[in-house]
Formats: sequence, structure tokens, C-alpha cells
Amino acid sequence: MNISPLRQITLILLRTLIGWHFLYEGYTKILQPAWGRAGAPATAWSSAAYLKAATGPFAESFHRLAEVPWIGGLDVFIALALVAVGLSLMLGFFTQTGCVGALALLSLFYVSSIPVGLPEARAEGTYLFVNKNLIEAAAVLVLLSFRTGRIAGLDGLWGPRRTPVPPPLEIAEPREVTL
Repeated sequence: MNISPLRQITLILLRTLIGWHFLYEGYTKILQPAWGRAGAPATAWSSAAYLKAATGPFAESFHRLAEVPWIGGLDVFIALALVAVGLSLMLGFFTQTGCVGALALLSLFYVSSIPVGLPEARAEGTYLFVNKNLIEAAAVLVLLSFRTGRIAGLDGLWGPRRTPVPPPLEIAEPREVTL
């Protein structure tokens, strides 16, 4: 499939921005406690508060998960997974795996709080059944389908940059046979 240079640039820009989002989210979770705007240490990040606030169809499962004794290990795993996905997408390295990881994380984040509430109760970026996690997941599906690591990224070191388009099949005209 030949992709125009402009489309290649926009796909790589999309991949880089999504990668940055994942990397930054994971990086800030690893660094916590950090310093707040007032100059005082911020409280350490934990997924427990997020899990306790779950409202989706699996809310009870997420609420129980918030109470497990190994929640600290889960916090580290989530933060490292976010960083790994972010680096994968930004560098174009194991991009397909990074996209699958991004979809898995975004799916968990989405089902933990599917937006079905009243408009006055919703958070910014959350609309009936659609929120930023669902939109970002759709964008990751685009990246997954175009194999953007081969357009520009370290994945291109292991294969062709793009899938070449075979030339059109030429059909020879019938020739006269003389005996």
C-alpha cells in the first residue's frame, strides 16, 4: 500500500502524540510523590482511588481490586506498562505490540467508567458512551492498521518501510502461430 508523504507524516504525528501521552502518564506515576504547585510534596499516586471510583458494568470487580494487598505492585505494573507503550509508540519500536498494549490499557480504563451519567455529572471529555479513552483507542486502531513503525521508526530496520504495490498484471495479446 503506497501512502502519500502527507499521510505518512500525519500518521507518525498521531503515533508520537499518543506515545507521548502514555509515556508522560506513566512517568508521572513513577515519580510520585512529586512537588505540587504550592511547593509541597504531593501525595503518592495509587490506582486504588481510581478503582474505588469505578462506575462501569464491572465496578464491583474494580472496587474489590482496589482493596487487594498487592495494590502497590499493580500501581508499579500500570506505570511501567504506560511507559513501555509510550516508548514503543514514540520510537516506532515493536509498534504493533505497543498498539495492542495501548488498546488493552485503554479498554480497561474505558470499562472501569463507561460514561452513562447525566450531562451535569460528567467529567470534561466525557459524553454519553464516548470519552477520551474510547477516542484514543480508535486512533490506536488506525495506527495498528497502518503499521506505522515501518513508515518511520525502529521497526523499519527489520523489514521494508512500506509494503510495495505490485505492478499491474500485463496481459499479452494473442499472437498468430505459423507452422
